[in-house]
Amino acid sequence: MELGDRTLTLETGLMAKQSSGSVTVTYGDTIVLAAVNAAKEQREGVDFFPLSVEYRERAYAGGKIPGGFFRREGRPAEKEVLASRLTDRPIRPLFPEGFRYDTQVMISLLSTDQETPADILGTLGASVALMLSDIPWNGPVGTVRMGFINGKPVLNPTYTELESSSLDLIVTGNDESVIMLEGEAKEISEDELLTAIQYAQEAIKDVMEFQKKFLDGMEVTKREFKTSEVDPELDAEVGKRADGKIQALVSIKEKRERESAIDAFMNRVVEELEETFPEQSEIIRSLISERIRVQVRDRVVKEGLRVDGRDLSEVRPIGIKVGVLPRTHGSALFTRGETQSLATVTLGSKSDQQFVDDIDGEFKKKYMLHYNFPPYSVGEVRRYLGVSRREVGHGNLAERALKSVLPPFEEFSYTIRVVSDILESNGSSSMASVCAGSLALMDAGVPVKDAVAGVSIGLVKEEDKAILLADITGDEDHYGDMDFKVAGTHRGITAIQVDLKIAGISQELISEALDRAREGRLHILNIMDEHISKSRDSVSQYAPKIILIKIDPQKIGDVIGPGGRNIRKIIRECDCEVDVDDDGFVFISSPSAESCERAKKMVEEAVVEPEMGAIFEGRVTRIMNFGAFIELSPGKEGLLHISEISHDRTEKVEDALSAGDVIKVKIIKVDNEYGRFDVSLKALMEAPKRDPSHGRDRPDERRRDHSRPRDRNQGRPQSRRPRPRGSDDRRRSQRD
Repeated sequence: MELGDRTLTLETGLMAKQSSGSVTVTYGDTIVLAAVNAAKEQREGVDFFPLSVEYRERAYAGGKIPGGFFRREGRPAEKEVLASRLTDRPIRPLFPEGFRYDTQVMISLLSTDQETPADILGTLGASVALMLSDIPWNGPVGTVRMGFINGKPVLNPTYTELESSSLDLIVTGNDESVIMLEGEAKEISEDELLTAIQYAQEAIKDVMEFQKKFLDGMEVTKREFKTSEVDPELDAEVGKRADGKIQALVSIKEKRERESAIDAFMNRVVEELEETFPEQSEIIRSLISERIRVQVRDRVVKEGLRVDGRDLSEVRPIGIKVGVLPRTHGSALFTRGETQSLATVTLGSKSDQQFVDDIDGEFKKKYMLHYNFPPYSVGEVRRYLGVSRREVGHGNLAERALKSVLPPFEEFSYTIRVVSDILESNGSSSMASVCAGSLALMDAGVPVKDAVAGVSIGLVKEEDKAILLADITGDEDHYGDMDFKVAGTHRGITAIQVDLKIAGISQELISEALDRAREGRLHILNIMDEHISKSRDSVSQYAPKIILIKIDPQKIGDVIGPGGRNIRKIIRECDCEVDVDDDGFVFISSPSAESCERAKKMVEEAVVEPEMGAIFEGRVTRIMNFGAFIELSPGKEGLLHISEISHDRTEKVEDALSAGDVIKVKIIKVDNEYGRFDVSLKALMEAPKRDPSHGRDRPDERRRDHSRPRDRNQGRPQSRRPRPRGSDDRRRSQRD
């Protein structure tokens, strides 16, 4: 089919034929292979669906050999983890309730044209492969990417088009509703976002129809499975002990107190039923948990009551402290209810940028946000090894939410790293990271365009009744149907992420959720403005000092010098870092502002073409019999002839100069053909004043002094004929 401006092709029966279902998806010259399989036996003792989605990019897809010692692909990169989550989240709620077979979706990028993003093709491939398999699944789904260029929606934009787009939004859904949203924006309005979603919905319908046509005529038999049945007597006994007490438990507002009461109640019921129903503790706990879920939802739908007693549109109390850590470059502590984020900002030089070797191209990241979720944030004890997929996803969402308000690198030439450590968690920790990160950036003196805040909207949907909840807690997220996260400024949206536990939501409900999110966002922004409304005037005294200058790219060689001699000299003498880009931007960084200025001066002198009359401050490098060589700038020397040292006669150069002396000289001759320069020191000196009466008597001595005997030669006119050279000496010798 034709989708956007390219052809979309599905093919099965050629690759991975032993999989339960497999398909290749081709879009442009980008090809992905999706293969799905499920275990033969159901996993026992679990109360969740064991699904894993793995997206992998093969280096050969971009015509590259992997880096590293082993020259092969290693653990998944951040981009691959994010692509895996993009497929996992929309397909997970469509598996039937009670399906407990280990299921795996493997997506491999086989070829890339380096212009077509492959993440959405992985979701499409997973949808078709699941439909082809024997795995029960309530699909298919369609997915597209939306851009917004020059005020118009663009379907499946390329990487090049995304650079000029104010929106990068992935929409996954079916014929009637949206299942997942994920994207970033440059302060786009709610109306523009809805326009893009509506446009995407129409394209998704075409993709859905295309999948159905592709599957038409293929005989696929779905496996039958049995859900584990609960003993009716056990359910009845649990009901006797739980009914009438669950409501009191879920009415406890404080999280830790509520969880402790629920745990104690569960332990008591398990102990009471242990003799009658041995080894049934997990089932008993799940039965109680299900009753809690029903009670929480019923209170919201029927009574409009929330777990912590708030109104449906009320945001939890907010506490803010800015500059809490004295030696970090910027810090902020943001608390909303029982969720708390400590955000710190570290400013680095150009050499601190993250180098990313991607099959679609190499680039450097000048801005990073990292999210940490330690076990103590929820009062748990567990192994804490590497970064989890959840941490990668939440950090990426917060990173994109703040990206659009950062200044251009040419205006603020720092590498920026924001770290959000979640110290407490009870819902919306990623949105708390957005708020804390925004505050910390302003505290660090980063000139952001505006403050950014985020809020999460929940949903409880029962039959035809749908209730939206502002700023949801952990229980409302766990027992609810939606986590609708929106971040933005006063002017518009900068990031959005929507996860569902149901088959989809309508565009009308999306519009209502966006309005509710906007109210909550503006409320939080107003509170943030009370603590810090704009960025500080300067960066922290502990941050490195950075100067950015622009030179002619043709002069880069003059700065670097033969074998890097010149730039190494600048770095050594000024104790700083100097990085030169191919476009002529020179980045100078040092803990000392004085060192930066000194290095800047040396760089500017290195690229200046010496010309007649120019004055330089140079260092004496060599002393010769006929003069001295003066280093005008790194890589450029001028000759100071002995006759140009002083107005008076200089017998030896060493009498006036020494190697290492720093002097100011003036260029008096330029030989462009050979790149030679003659300089003068005396040209900058004031010439000695001569007495106008030099060589004749002063006026008061012109009168004759009669008190003295007259010299016999006095008053006689001198001969005008020049006396021969040495005549006085000859006469003197004759007398002798």
